[in-house]
Amino acid sequence: MNRIDKLFQSRKQNILSIYFTAGFPVLVDTLRTIQELDKAGVDMIEIGMPFSDPVADGQVIQRSSEKALSNGMTIKLLFKQLASVRETTDLPLILMGYINPVLKFGMENFLHKCQETGIDGIIIPDLPVEEYQEPYEALFEKYNILNIFLISPQTPDERITYLDSISKGFLYMVSTAATTGTINNFDESQIAYFKKVNDLNLKTPRLIGFGISNNETFIQACNFANGAIIGSSFIRALDGNGTLPENIHGFIRKIRG
Repeated sequence: MNRIDKLFQSRKQNILSIYFTAGFPVLVDTLRTIQELDKAGVDMIEIGMPFSDPVADGQVIQRSSEKALSNGMTIKLLFKQLASVRETTDLPLILMGYINPVLKFGMENFLHKCQETGIDGIIIPDLPVEEYQEPYEALFEKYNILNIFLISPQTPDERITYLDSISKGFLYMVSTAATTGTINNFDESQIAYFKKVNDLNLKTPRLIGFGISNNETFIQACNFANGAIIGSSFIRALDGNGTLPENIHGFIRKIRG
């Protein structure tokens, strides 16, 4: 069974998934960041594949991508860095990025390397579900890699229920129509959106992302979904003044409260 499915079978609430950009702030820190996140007690890790035009990302993640690319990060190098990752962690691991670098690498080659290194899922925001289903869905199934779909406040109810019917793993529930970033609290429109999705009685677990930055927003998200995904505020913490372990463990303690 895929590790993502195992996670959601064993835990139903307060799941914490952390996103970071591979090769940031230092090129060789990718594997070490994963190891420290495991020690800190997170439930799942999303590894960002840096891209020169990350349209869905806010300034913090954009800058981390620029830095990682200038450090020399590539998909090929990332797979080399992850070659031994399953020797030190059994957490679900997801690669998140954009379709152009993946197609340049070659979709089947990419999925084969994901399987080889122990990656469990992929999030590609600019891969439409129709393009995924034909011709890529069979390849994802061949290599047992889950393709995670996103929904947002602008997604019609009919589309949400359709994505729910074909989803595996979980639905990435984007909290806002804006790019990634941090907020101190969810507003009334976001809460209404969370409640509306709850009322659809979906079968697929959900994690809320975009804007989660502290214990308060993490708890709010967990009240309306199975857990939350945190990216921008964690990347800020990674670039803090402490050592890498200090920055990571201190941040996770604050989120968990």
